[in-house]
Amino acid sequence: MAQSFAHGNYSHTQKKARTGGGRTARDQRRRTLSQNFVVDPEVVTRLVRAAGPHDLVLEPGAGEGVLTRALADSCGQVVGYEVDPLLAGKLAARARGDARIRIVRGDFLSARAPREPFAVVGNIPYSITSKIVDWCLRAPTLTSATLVTQLEYARKRTGDFGRWSMLTVQTWPWYSWELLGHVDREAFRPVPAVDSAILRIERRAQAPDLPGYQDFVDYGFTGLGGSLHATMRLRHPAAPVDAAFAAAGVARDTVVAHVHPDRWPILFEHLG
Repeated sequence: MAQSFAHGNYSHTQKKARTGGGRTARDQRRRTLSQNFVVDPEVVTRLVRAAGPHDLVLEPGAGEGVLTRALADSCGQVVGYEVDPLLAGKLAARARGDARIRIVRGDFLSARAPREPFAVVGNIPYSITSKIVDWCLRAPTLTSATLVTQLEYARKRTGDFGRWSMLTVQTWPWYSWELLGHVDREAFRPVPAVDSAILRIERRAQAPDLPGYQDFVDYGFTGLGGSLHATMRLRHPAAPVDAAFAAAGVARDTVVAHVHPDRWPILFEHLG
């Protein structure tokens, strides 16, 4: 079933551009479109290997086509989206005659999800990371998304900081989130202000039917009671809340962000 996983943008750590002469129109366009191209072949290999083979792959921000061509060698069909008309034109010209690659001159976020199963793989623009992730989570036939994102974003979504974000918890019954390693900023040109990471989001084989689960998590993250247990006590009697936390193996004083996503469906089963 289709789920709604809207969330705010988290891509905010780029350094401000220096003003002054010497910046070309191309430089301005790269900054406006948040273009940082992978120039390290090892990173491309890592990303393709992490994504795995697929019959159909959509690539947001195909750029200069380095990843596009590598994906075509391991996948059936690659559809690359590039909003920069200059880059899109050059890439389309180079890919002409290659039946494995199709280049779309336009915004990936405006694309319709294919009806058949597909994967998303890309070195995506930092400035629209959250929008692309949200698009992926809304696509009913998506099987996985393997993305180069800011390191901080990937760590937050995968619990690498020792705490869990609401988006991860809300989607956990349907999607797994995994951090597959760091990518040094020197692997890109222009060099960004922060390091990156490979983030893997994969649809689970079994999709449980949990109506109301997302609202349940949303309420739990309000933090009205201080701890998750205290917050739930504002809505439920003490005995059911105590029983739910005992069944989930969650201590009563646990801060909401420290509750592992695996525990939330158990709490929801008892309290939802």
